[in-house]
Amino acid sequence: MGRFAIGVDFGTNSVRAVVVDCADGLAVGQWVYGYRYGENGVILDARDPNLARQDPREYSEGFAAAVRGAVSDSRIDPGAVVGIGIDTTASTPLPVDANGLPLALDPRFAENTNALAWLWKDHTAHAEAGEITDLARRQGRPYLAKCGGAYSSEWFWAKILRCARVAPEVFEAAHSWIECADFVPAWATGTLASPVRGICAAGHKAMYGDGWGGLPSADFLAALDPRLATLRGRLYEEALPADRIAGLLMPGPAGECGLPTGIPVAVGAIDAHLGAVGSGVRPGVLVKIMGTSACDILATPGADRDIPGVSGVVPGSVIPSLIGIEAGQSAVGDLFDWWVRLTGRSHEDLSGEAERLQSGQSGLLALDWNNGNRCVLADPNLSGLLVGQSLHTTAGEVYRALIEATAFGALSIMRRLEEYEVEIEQVVCCGGIAEKSPLTMQIYADVFDRPIAVAGSPHTCALGAAIFGSVVGGVYASVQEAQAAMVPPPSHTYRPRPAAASTYRRLYAIYLRLHDAFGQGATNEIASVMKELIAIRTETRACSD
Repeated sequence: MGRFAIGVDFGTNSVRAVVVDCADGLAVGQWVYGYRYGENGVILDARDPNLARQDPREYSEGFAAAVRGAVSDSRIDPGAVVGIGIDTTASTPLPVDANGLPLALDPRFAENTNALAWLWKDHTAHAEAGEITDLARRQGRPYLAKCGGAYSSEWFWAKILRCARVAPEVFEAAHSWIECADFVPAWATGTLASPVRGICAAGHKAMYGDGWGGLPSADFLAALDPRLATLRGRLYEEALPADRIAGLLMPGPAGECGLPTGIPVAVGAIDAHLGAVGSGVRPGVLVKIMGTSACDILATPGADRDIPGVSGVVPGSVIPSLIGIEAGQSAVGDLFDWWVRLTGRSHEDLSGEAERLQSGQSGLLALDWNNGNRCVLADPNLSGLLVGQSLHTTAGEVYRALIEATAFGALSIMRRLEEYEVEIEQVVCCGGIAEKSPLTMQIYADVFDRPIAVAGSPHTCALGAAIFGSVVGGVYASVQEAQAAMVPPPSHTYRPRPAAASTYRRLYAIYLRLHDAFGQGATNEIASVMKELIAIRTETRACSD
């Protein structure tokens, strides 16, 4: 009888479970459960475009339904499952009571969006993120050095501080807060009251670091808000890598999933990081996970280092024995979807028109900051820009310019990494865009002027989670050993076209001028334009409410 691991991948709109043969990584069963609450799983507020929440019932209901479906689809003996790995979006923290149950399940907060999970793409805490950044700089704290020099509105502490200010009733009722990546394994193993916390989310999103004793100090948090210092004592002191066991599958969840009890469940991690593992990340390989946003993940040996403008440098967050590096962009697929909605045309239609264009033919150039800039500027208070329109500009030309903008943004991240001596020998892409958009992949290869490989698995995040499931299940002694057996070779490679690459070198030079003028030029006349427009928009909307 073979041995199998299950990977459970919680995305923005659905959860996917995959049953994987530990011998070769082949998926023998899979199931996707679409979230039921909100708009495709995201709870929005028309009054605030920065708000994005999620109902925590998605996590327990989704886990049970997706795993049950995948096990049934596989037709294997459930007793052959040796381990389960879990990844989720992040930073997606949720407030919980003393028993570890989500406050959103408490009837008192049934209609309060602040008691829900604060989804990764929620940007309501941009002011609080700025305060955290400013305080850490003034006090000379080391926290920012490991997250690119600035704290993000997408992350743990900013969101909790925001909740304390706008919903004190929720904050006071919360015994603690927990990342979704830690909540799901704790629910599955019956350890909600004392959950194991993962280094992946803790290090990249909560300023956790061994160099300063774990979470930020109580006095630093008190300077932001005394309530945060009090909360710190109810969080955690230790965070572990994902090759450790979070607990054993409990009877309730096991019964709902159609599995025996007692299966080891790995410590949870962030979806992009495990997607990189499922794509074959190793020293010298940059993995780009391309979906609604984009995450760039590396795992590098050697000494820990500080890299300004990246999202995190955390030992053990990707592969336990290596330094995990994360960077990325706040809007990629979301940016393309915005244009599709605005024009009323399909991706296929717009891609067909854009593909017939030569590089530079439209005369357009865009900045990809419609949801702020995650890296390398780390500034949520930036916005999109399109330059070069005429009365003859077409929808397909704009669509191509937006793709090119995301490629230029990705190239700026790669160049920053290389400036700080991070070796990049190969780029591997995964996710829906990598699999479904040859146009995007070819443009990226041309802009990067290097080959771009597409990961061999169509579900790399779930495969990465299953790889950790195989390790905690005792099949392999290390993640690298499991990768060698379970990660397939790339499915396709896009190669740069010399003429297009030459044109893109010229366009990228112009992109950098715009990038620096609006994003870094603190003293030039147009540097504050985007921020002033955002301030006017915010004030006007507040008055209209």
